Amino acid sequence: MRNIKSTFPISRCLLPVLLLVLQASCTSLLQKAQTQFNSGEYQLAIASYSKLLENDSANNEANFYIAESYRLSNRIEKAAAYYDKVNAENASFESQLHKGRSLKGKGEYEAAKEAFEAAKKLTMDDEKIALATKEIQNIDAIAEITPIWPNHELENYELLNSTGIDYAPIVSENQLFFTSSRGAGGMYAGTGQGYTRLFKTRAEGINVDVQGVQTLNEFRNESGLNQGAIAISPDGNMIVYARGNSASRKDLPDVSLFSSTFNGSGFTEPAYMGVNGEPEYWNSTPSFSPDGETLYFASNRPGGYGGTDLYKATKMASGNFGKGVNLGPEINTPGNEMFPRLLANGEFYFASDGHPGFGKLDLFVFKEVEDTNKVINLGPNFNSIADDFGIFFTKYPEEGFITSNREGGKGDDDIYYFKDMTPAPKVVNVLLNVVTKTIAENGEEQILPQVRVMLYDDNNQTIDGNLTSQSGRLRFPLEPEKKYSMIASKSGYFTKSVPYSTIGKTPAEEDLIQDVTNITLDTTIVLDQLILERAIVLENIYYDLDKADIRPDAAVELDKLVKILKDNPGIRIELSSHTDVRATDAYNDDLSQRRAESAVAYIVSQGIDADRLEAKGYGERQLIIENAQTEEEHQVNRRTEFKVIEITD
Repeated sequence: MRNIKSTFPISRCLLPVLLLVLQASCTSLLQKAQTQFNSGEYQLAIASYSKLLENDSANNEANFYIAESYRLSNRIEKAAAYYDKVNAENASFESQLHKGRSLKGKGEYEAAKEAFEAAKKLTMDDEKIALATKEIQNIDAIAEITPIWPNHELENYELLNSTGIDYAPIVSENQLFFTSSRGAGGMYAGTGQGYTRLFKTRAEGINVDVQGVQTLNEFRNESGLNQGAIAISPDGNMIVYARGNSASRKDLPDVSLFSSTFNGSGFTEPAYMGVNGEPEYWNSTPSFSPDGETLYFASNRPGGYGGTDLYKATKMASGNFGKGVNLGPEINTPGNEMFPRLLANGEFYFASDGHPGFGKLDLFVFKEVEDTNKVINLGPNFNSIADDFGIFFTKYPEEGFITSNREGGKGDDDIYYFKDMTPAPKVVNVLLNVVTKTIAENGEEQILPQVRVMLYDDNNQTIDGNLTSQSGRLRFPLEPEKKYSMIASKSGYFTKSVPYSTIGKTPAEEDLIQDVTNITLDTTIVLDQLILERAIVLENIYYDLDKADIRPDAAVELDKLVKILKDNPGIRIELSSHTDVRATDAYNDDLSQRRAESAVAYIVSQGIDADRLEAKGYGERQLIIENAQTEEEHQVNRRTEFKVIEITD
C-alpha cells in the first residue's frame, strides 16, 4: 500500500474510487491475517497484521493479534509494545497480565510489577487477582534465588549448534539424540523457523562427535511437520517423541506423543500413544523414569492447574502406558511446566515459568530438603531471562546439557553443556616422623628399634601401623586439622599410648600458595623398661601434714599411673608409700600404709581392677638418703613408688 501511494499520482477525481479499492484491499488483508492466526500460522499473521499497522499504527485489532501471535509462538518478550498499545485504548485483565509477563521476559521487573498491579484493578475475580499477585510475588522472590551448584558453568556448544533451532539433547548408549531445524525442507509458519527433525551422533559424556551428526535412522523423519523432544527407555528398546504442527489439515490437530519399539530386527513405525487422550490435546517433552516403568510428559489437557502441566503414566502388563496422572500443585502452577526429568536419587527436574524465576522458562528441581519436599530454582548460573529447559545429566551432578535461547547464542534454541568448575582444593600432605627411644642406665635417652607403633583416628579406628626401623624411625601420613593417637609397644617395655594432633600445625587454606604443600612433623615416644621388682618413683605425690587424703596435685600424677595400667593390662603392681625418719617407727608405718591405700583407692576409682594393685606402707624402713639432714633430703625419702610385681600375657 505504501508503494501504491508513492508510485502513482492521485487526481482529485479519482480519489473516491481509490479509497474504495484501498478499503477492499485492507479488508482482504485483515481476513487473511485472521485466517493465519486462527490456523496457528503466527509468523505469517504477524507479517500480515504488521502491514495493516503501516497505514494505521493505532489499529487496536492488529496490535492485539500481533501481541497474541508472539505470545502463542513462545516469543512473549516481543509482545510488550503491542500490548501497551492495546491497553492504551481498551485494557483488560488478560492484556495487562500478558504485558507484565512480556516485560518480565525482557528482564524489566519493576515495569512488569506495575502491569500486574494494573491487571488486578481490572477484575473482581478472586482467582485472577491471586494469579497477578503470584506473579508479583515471584518477581520479589528473584532476589532470594541462589545457585544450587555455584561453581557450575554453562558453555554454548557452538560446534554442535546450527543457526536455527537445536534443543532437548539426551544421551543413550553413547549416542547423543537431539532435535534440530538444520537442513529443514520447509518453514513452520507458527514461528518462521524450519521444521524440526530428530538427529543423533556419538558422544562420551559431554564430548560430542560434532562431525558425525546424522538424522535418526531408527525410523523416518517426516516432512512438513515438527518432530520434537525425544525420550529413550533405559533398556534402549522404546523411543517416544513428540510429533505435530503438520502442514496437512488431514493430520492430527495438535502435538502428540508417538512411540516406536525395537522388535529384534529394527524399530517399528511410530504409533500414536494412548496417553495422549484426545487428539486436540497438546502433549510433548516426554521422559522415562530410571527404571523405565513410568513415562513423564507435559500436556495442556483440561483439569490441570494452568497452561501446560506435568503428568505421569505407568507401564501396564501389555507394555503400553496407562492414563496420564497430573503431578499435582506442588510442581504444577497456573503457568507452564514441561521437560520433566526424574533421577535415580529421587530428584525431579523440570522447566517452569510459574515458579519464581528470572524470566520465561527456568530450570527447577523438586527434592527433599530437611524432611520437606521443595521446588528450588537452579540459580542464575543455569537460568536467564530467556527460556532455559531440558536438563540432562551425563554425570550427576558434575556435567550435562541444557537448552536455552538466551542472548548470545548461535541460533534460536541452542544446546549448552555445563561442567562443575570448582577449583581443585589445594592439597596439604602431612608426614609425621616418629622416633622411639628408651632411657639408658645413665639416664640418657637412646634409640629403641623394632617398636610396634599403631596409629588410630579420634574414633579409635586403626589407620596404620608398623615396626620402627633399626634407627627407631617410622613415618605416618596424616591429615590436617585431625586428632589421632598412637600406641607404642615392645616386649620388655611398658606399652605407651600417646595422643597426637595436627590441629594448628598446618597453614590455613587461604594462606596456601602452591597446589601441593608438604608439611613434616616430628615426635618422639619414650618407652620405659618393664622390670619386675624395680621401683619407679612417682613424682610430686604430696600429702597434707599428717593426712592420707589425695590432693588434686597428687591426683594428676596418679592419673599417669592409671594410664600406664590401662596401656599395660597384663601387669600387677605394688604401690608403696615411704616416710622420712622424723617420727616413731610405728607412726610412720601406719601413716605410710594409709597413704598407700588411699592412692590405691583413687586408682580403683578410675576404673582399674583392685586385684591388680597392692598397697604397701614402708614407713622409714627403705630410706634413699641415710642420715638425711636437710628438708630437701627428707623430701627425697618421703616418696610414693610403684613396682611391677607380676606380668601376665
